[in-house]
Amino acid sequence: MRVLVFTQYYPPEVGATQNRLHFFASSLAARGHEVTVVTELPNHPSGIIWPDYRGRAWRRAREDGVDVVRIWVKTAPKKTFATRIQFYLSYAGLGYAAAMLLSGGRHDVVFASSPPLTVGIPAWFYARSRGVPLVLDIRDPWPRIAVELGEMRNPRAIALARRLERTLYRDAAAITAVTRGFVDEIERSGVPRERLTLLPNGTMADVFSPGAPDAALKESLGLAGRFVVGYFGTHGIAQDLPNVVEAAALLADDPRLRFVFVGEGPVKADLVARTRALGLDNVLFLPQVPLADAARQIRIADVGLVPLRRIEMFDTFVPSKLFDLMACACPVLLQVDGEARSILEESRGGRFVPPGDPRALAAAIRALAGAPDEERRRMGEAGAAFVRRSYLREQQVDRLIAVLEGAIDRSRPSANSHGDSPSAGPA
Repeated sequence: MRVLVFTQYYPPEVGATQNRLHFFASSLAARGHEVTVVTELPNHPSGIIWPDYRGRAWRRAREDGVDVVRIWVKTAPKKTFATRIQFYLSYAGLGYAAAMLLSGGRHDVVFASSPPLTVGIPAWFYARSRGVPLVLDIRDPWPRIAVELGEMRNPRAIALARRLERTLYRDAAAITAVTRGFVDEIERSGVPRERLTLLPNGTMADVFSPGAPDAALKESLGLAGRFVVGYFGTHGIAQDLPNVVEAAALLADDPRLRFVFVGEGPVKADLVARTRALGLDNVLFLPQVPLADAARQIRIADVGLVPLRRIEMFDTFVPSKLFDLMACACPVLLQVDGEARSILEESRGGRFVPPGDPRALAAAIRALAGAPDEERRRMGEAGAAFVRRSYLREQQVDRLIAVLEGAIDRSRPSANSHGDSPSAGPA
């Protein structure tokens, strides 16, 4: 297959989205498929294009067997509705031009990963102009999530976004989604079930695996002999990290406990300010680390946190960090109800805590810190074994290939002339 991938987020940027798309692209290339990725010049999470990538409107390179085309986008350190729209639409316009002029010729199928849903704009135009199928990958239900989080309030913009959503859902040859809840929601919007495939997040066994904590790292961070509560990932408005800071304040009288936040994001400065205002000395903020160092950081934690804000819609979410923590045999305290809670409870890899409740979180942390080491060890081992059985990214690549090949087969004139009905695999 010759696969053209549209995604705004891609390594060397660090994050769950970047990891997912890089793994898919490089794995397809390793299996003999020709893959081209159209993405942006790296700028996440600062909103400033990285120094090594400045000075040119586009760059093209061969990376891990993948032809990667990087284009300029309108970035801004301050995230507002206006700056986000400029960011998204600059990629949409230049992404289409890059695909037509720089992507190396014709492709058999287009794979576009959302959010933002505007990634679908260049993908849709390219697929239509070249007569090839479009496969849409839904990692979050946008624009609904932007509306519920208050990031999108303009009625006209919301109406346009929903129109774009309907158009892409209608015209996509197949749609993949990362949770069963997303699959169900997309089906309720009118998309036939046979065009939908569950393509969940997972973890990379070669990156995230059980291991002993790095004693030297713990010592250097002043964490030797402490019970470490770790949060690893984006510091954004969805994660409800102020709730974690409040829990830390409630536990400030316990000298055993330390909270470690690893990562970057738009609310990090506010979190640091809030911690200082409360006079907390049991909280440590660390910068984002490369993917290769992520497991080393996770292994310093005695328990890992996976929080989201208390919004009904988040009951359909399954944060990818859940799988990475479990893969490292790190017990999890999960503040996400619904599908994520069901997965955690099936795995026996941690405990559920009601979202948005710092007192409940503090109580759960105190209880887990007081539990026998053997109990936490069994919890971690159970989570790691569960992930290896069901949530490795290698397993998802097989399903992705089936979806892409199915979309190509159904787009061929011979298939259409015989009235073949679409089938994108199991959901």
